[in-house]
Amino acid sequence: MSPGVRKLTLAVHITVSVGWIGAVAGYIALDVTAATSHDALTLRTAYLAMDLVARSVIVPLALLALLTGLVMSLGTKWGLFRHYWVLISFLLTVVATLVLLAETRTISSFADIAADPTRSGADLRALGTTLVHSVGGTVMLLVILVLNMYKPRGLTAYGLRKERERASPERQIEKPI
Repeated sequence: MSPGVRKLTLAVHITVSVGWIGAVAGYIALDVTAATSHDALTLRTAYLAMDLVARSVIVPLALLALLTGLVMSLGTKWGLFRHYWVLISFLLTVVATLVLLAETRTISSFADIAADPTRSGADLRALGTTLVHSVGGTVMLLVILVLNMYKPRGLTAYGLRKERERASPERQIEKPI
């Protein structure tokens, strides 16, 4: 990957990853509102907004973060399987995205119920929240952020083998034509 493309990809990756964290923070505010409010109109609004934010903002940002992270790992010296921190970050991002996609079904069903004007405030209060997933997802995203900032040492077995191959003397001898 050329330096210009690498920098552009990195900028996009950072933007969507930080955007994902920010969108989840906004979502948590709505989730806390749904968990604490007793007003039917507030509950309806919160559930509908949670669905909109999850489907229109969080899911696309998660998928873009996953895609750009994959491009960054495969297109740079870090590689996807060479360093533990890259592999762990990728796996955590995959898990976070899969949980998000599964949880989006629950969020959409809450929004469908909230959109029904015949549902009472008691029906809406009985829906519950997705706070456990929201907070757990935020913690996971922050762990990924820290891993990507600090890049702790540690090569995987594959990474060690590639390092040995790169440093071996026979690879430095030119082969005859």
